[in-house]
Formats: sequence, structure tokens, C-alpha cells
Amino acid sequence: MSYDERSDVVPRVVIFAGKAAPGYVIAKLIIKLINSVSKTVNDDPDMEDVLKVIFIPNYNVSLAELLIPASDISQHISTAGTEASGTSNMKFVMNGGLLLGTVDGANVEIREEIGDSNLFMFGTLTADVEEQRLRLREGQIKWDSRLLEVIQLLRDGTFGEFPEIHQLLDSFTHHDHYLISVDWPSYLAAQELVDQTYKDEYKWTQMSILSAAGMGKFSADRSIQDYAEKIWKIEPHARPGPIPIDTSLMVEDMGKVGSYLSGASPGEQSPFTHDIARERITDDIVAKISRYSPLNSPSINFNQ
Repeated sequence: MSYDERSDVVPRVVIFAGKAAPGYVIAKLIIKLINSVSKTVNDDPDMEDVLKVIFIPNYNVSLAELLIPASDISQHISTAGTEASGTSNMKFVMNGGLLLGTVDGANVEIREEIGDSNLFMFGTLTADVEEQRLRLREGQIKWDSRLLEVIQLLRDGTFGEFPEIHQLLDSFTHHDHYLISVDWPSYLAAQELVDQTYKDEYKWTQMSILSAAGMGKFSADRSIQDYAEKIWKIEPHARPGPIPIDTSLMVEDMGKVGSYLSGASPGEQSPFTHDIARERITDDIVAKISRYSPLNSPSINFNQ
């Protein structure tokens, strides 16, 4: 890559995070490949200020809370018609990250809310998937030369060597069920558009704000309301209001309770926690405490 080419590249840190089921061999090989590519790229001094590749193991909610708000863009690229919904894309967009994805699952719902102009979509439509699979089987689709180059680099060990790489590559070069070869050119075009847009700080910021602002439909409140109306067939009921009490009596009673508790003798305290034990104080004091702060007083143990 020449100096002029490098100066035009948008630097990226690409983060992968996930887990493979114990028996999912191909998923394990994908994770191994990611780590192999990561080592090669990150150890290359020429890539120092251009590209970093990271795999984060044991992905969970705590890690997501750190990664999602820090993300500029997230990729959700299941083959059209294979993803029921998914919620990670919602979380990223709610936090201002832009979405790069196929026309599948919740990507479609998000597009309906925030508009085509605020996300990057690519790939085969669900209605065309079977036709494209048939064309692949019949050899009617020519594979993109850039994808073939990537496959050859992987087979040659450019990004690290491990014998299983051929098994992994064969899993889609012999039978491209997920249409990787079909969607590849439009994926690269979408990535190019991402880079162009990122260079326009005003446009990127505008898209980020409009994306987050348009995600109200995916709130928990709306979701629960939908469940209540369409599935559970129940109606909301207002919470009961507070029970009226005579505050003057409360002040008087609690003053007496406070005086009693402050002077509690060791015999009225739990030998383990030193709290006032329920069974060791008089019934009238218990009644007054329960009347105004049932089960909420930090200094009273009501366990029998």
C-alpha cells in the first residue's frame, strides 16, 4: 500500500466477540481464524495506525455495556431470511452506533423506524435467496475475484497456518448455502460507503443522532405493552395509591419507637447481627414499626 493509499484509508479497530457452542466445529474454527488474522495484522508495523483486529472471549452483558456505547458502527450480516430477530443491533443503534447489515431480522424493523438514509444495507433479499442458491448450484454465478484472492491468501497461510483452515473454507466454497459469494460485492460496496460517510463528520453525526432518536419503538415499555395487548390479552391496572395516615400520630409514635430502640438492651439484640430481634421486643413496638415502615427498617429484623 502506497503512502497516498494509506492516507486515504479510514483507520479501524475491528472487534469480534462471541462464543461457540461445544459441538459447533465450524464456529470454533471461525474463532480460531479470527485470532490468527488478529495476530498477523496486529504484529505488522505497517498496519499500526491503519487496522487492528481484536477478538474478545466470553462475551457477556458486562462486556457489552462497555463495547456497545463505544462503537461507531456494528455489523449484523445474517443471510436474509435466517435471523428471526435479534436485539444486539437495537442496542448498538440506541447508543448512537450506525448499522451495517443485510435486509434481515430486526434490521428491517430498525430501517422502518429510522429510514434508509440512516443505515447501510446490502445483500440478497429474502425473496431471492432460493433463486440465488439454485444459480450457484448450476454454476451461473461467477465468484468475485476479490473474494477468491482472500480465500487463496488464507489457504497459503498468509494470515497464519493451521490445518483446519481448508475445512473451514471448504464449508462454503463447496456449498455456499449462506450466499457469501453472492453478497460479497455488495458488502464491499457498503463498507466503501461507510468509509466515505465517516469522513463527513457532519453527516455521520447527523445519522447517529437520527438513528438513536428513532429507536423509541424498541423500548421495553412498548414491548411489554404489545405483549399485554396482543399475546396475554390483559389490560393495565393502576397501582393503588398510598394509604392515608395521620402524620401527627406517626411522628409521636415513631418518636417513642426511636427512644425505645436507642435504649435497647443487649438482651433485646441478636447475638449474631446486633440488630433488634423481632422476638425480643414488645408487640406494641413491633406494631408501630410495621404500621409505618413494614419490612423496610434497616435496624429491625422481622424474621421469626
